Amino acid sequence: MDRVSGLSVFRADLHIHTVLSPCGDIEMTPRHIVAKAKACGLDIIGISDHNTTRQCAEVKKVGERENLLVLCGAEVTTREEVHCLAFFETPAALAAFQCFLDARLPAVENRAELFGYQLLIDEYERVLETVPYLLITALTAGLDEVAQEVHRLDGIFIPAHIDKARNGLLSQLGFVPPALQAEALELSPCTATADFIQQYPSLAAWSFIHSSDAHVPDEIGRACTELLLRERNFKEIKNALHDGRMARKSMDGNV
Repeated sequence: MDRVSGLSVFRADLHIHTVLSPCGDIEMTPRHIVAKAKACGLDIIGISDHNTTRQCAEVKKVGERENLLVLCGAEVTTREEVHCLAFFETPAALAAFQCFLDARLPAVENRAELFGYQLLIDEYERVLETVPYLLITALTAGLDEVAQEVHRLDGIFIPAHIDKARNGLLSQLGFVPPALQAEALELSPCTATADFIQQYPSLAAWSFIHSSDAHVPDEIGRACTELLLRERNFKEIKNALHDGRMARKSMDGNV
């Protein structure tokens, strides 16, 4: 943590998958994630498994012991196949959003040999459950409905990797809806903000973050956003994202 103009600089990687995501490596357990995040000098991480929040609490327990702030949420796949990050401050809001997801995720059986295991792991590395339904299926809810529910629960809503050729706003819709309510837009590690804005000048007013989208431990922290915060808490992070309070280093792309 550094200081810039009276604000503290916190390094945040807000897109990390665990072993609960079928595409997550078997080593993406709470302990391994927190240890790697600390080794990379991160101050804040966001847990964002596909269409589920159920691993968040266990990662948060480990993070609290190691002075690492863990934002709890999910990477949601909307009906349009757009990936979006959603984070919540309270356990009640997180549980309410999990109910929202459960009611809108098609009951498709996971075939682990094709898609990967979906393991719920506790803070002591014990397997609590194998989730039987496939988590990477698109919800029946559209982009607007998901965004509205996130904000109804006072959460943070960020369309993910909008520059990617698949599952981003631009690839799926061809544009960023003018009325979209979001705290920021996420770019992939390989895309510099300045280059992206040069290509899409109409989006220059948005706040942008960079995240690792880590699926294996070595990817954690490969990209991050340096947030300028008065204090390290959920509300201040939400305000900083909305206001574009990022250090210049974060705005230049991969850090």
